[in-house]
Amino acid sequence: MQVILISHRLAKAKTLTLSSRHAIVSLALALGLLVGMTAALYWLTLQFAADLKLPVFQQLAAASHKSETERAREFMQQNLNAMAVKMGEMQAQLTRLDALGERLSGLVGIRPQDFRFSEVPGLGGAQSTSIRPQDLSMAEFGDRLAMLSREMEQRTDMLSVLEAQLFERTVKNKALPTMMPVDVTFNASGFGMRIDPITGQRAMHEGIDFLVDPGTPVAAAAGGVVQSAGYHPQYGHYIDIDHGSDLVTRYAHLSKILVQEGAVVQRGRTIARSGNSGRSTGPHLHFEVRFRGVAQNPSRFLLAADPQLPGARPSGGKLASSR
Repeated sequence: MQVILISHRLAKAKTLTLSSRHAIVSLALALGLLVGMTAALYWLTLQFAADLKLPVFQQLAAASHKSETERAREFMQQNLNAMAVKMGEMQAQLTRLDALGERLSGLVGIRPQDFRFSEVPGLGGAQSTSIRPQDLSMAEFGDRLAMLSREMEQRTDMLSVLEAQLFERTVKNKALPTMMPVDVTFNASGFGMRIDPITGQRAMHEGIDFLVDPGTPVAAAAGGVVQSAGYHPQYGHYIDIDHGSDLVTRYAHLSKILVQEGAVVQRGRTIARSGNSGRSTGPHLHFEVRFRGVAQNPSRFLLAADPQLPGARPSGGKLASSR
């Protein structure tokens, strides 16, 4: 397209050639100018609507403000809902931690009233004057909440592992023969080499002889399964209890057996009555501990539970003896 310009002062004419590119650029500039002026007018209208006190302008301003407030309220509500869900999860985790803490306190022998998991510990301290307190933003608060939840999950997992280990240790300790089989203050003959009361020769005594009256209750030194219960020419009426891990206890020279082979017995349960059966010079209880068939000193196990236990130490007396 060509545009011819004619000046009234000069007798000459000028010709301008406008291409389609020029036309598009001119149209775009015109549209941009129109949009900018419209936006500026709308902004000025909203800014001065209150001063102008025109109902139409006031309604537009109120609608715009209401829309922004509603969006802010919806955003806040969504964040509160998400934090409420996270808070519920943390409360459930705290309940699990309280129950786990009570179980752990029971395993280690702490009374629940001495270690209160459900109570909030007292906290306090003077407020610092060198650093000004700062409010947490919504994003920071959400991050702290998520981090605290992860830490609680980790603590719960670690305490669960600790509980399993403590439980396993407790079970193993209950399977060790550390309880006195009879209630006495001393024993008549200890473990080791001695003069045999029948032959007069030096011989190995593979257990401990406890001097008791006939018919005295005999208790299992640890929980286990009755491996054998019957009569032996040397031991008389006897009971062998398997405690697992190749550990067996033997109770000999009994007058009465109160359990059968294969029975599961708990620690401290009365399994027999003491007597004078078999190769024996008088009423007493012969007690052995064997590991993989080899006789062990029972005092090592009995004194491990209570170093002051009187009956676990030899008295030096020879009031009654056995094989």
